[in-house]
Amino acid sequence: MTERVYEIFKSLPVLETGRLRLRKLSMRDAGDVYEYASVPEVAEHVTWEYHRNVSDSMHYLRFITQQYEDGIPSPWGIIHKDLGKLIGTIGYHVWSLPNKCGEVGYALSKDFWNKGYITEAFKEVIKFGFERMRLNRVEATCKLANSASERVMIKCGLEYEGIMRKKLFAKGEFHDLKLYSLLLDDWEKIKDK
Repeated sequence: MTERVYEIFKSLPVLETGRLRLRKLSMRDAGDVYEYASVPEVAEHVTWEYHRNVSDSMHYLRFITQQYEDGIPSPWGIIHKDLGKLIGTIGYHVWSLPNKCGEVGYALSKDFWNKGYITEAFKEVIKFGFERMRLNRVEATCKLANSASERVMIKCGLEYEGIMRKKLFAKGEFHDLKLYSLLLDDWEKIKDK
């Protein structure tokens, strides 16, 4: 079982949606990553600081590509098919094998907010989690003020479970997080809608 787990992320497959291609990140993506990760509003609700130079983006990409090599859960790059451009990331950053549970995180270029791109990508990532990773539960969290992320979770069929008080320590302080989840049984009922 553990070997299969490592192989999934070592050779992370390309996923396709109508407008997007989800693929492994590479060092060639440094310019596109910097373009969106250097915007303070994009980094406001995530754990990382906004990128101050391309070196920050290259450091991030070196970290992620090493994660792929080690078979550790890591994100896909979100490629806008028509533009041929990387516009964000999405993927599992936690995978609890004994509990068959995975947690998804995402970030998107501000230029592409409120156009349904993350919802489109997230639905495909959920499908991958249930079908390929054999999860029973997909989770996602957001800071209390991040209503845009919360709307994405609801659109993807996740249900609100509550507030985890001071769950995350990031950027020098503790943050409360809203927890959302989708169970395999529930996904089976809504997946074709």
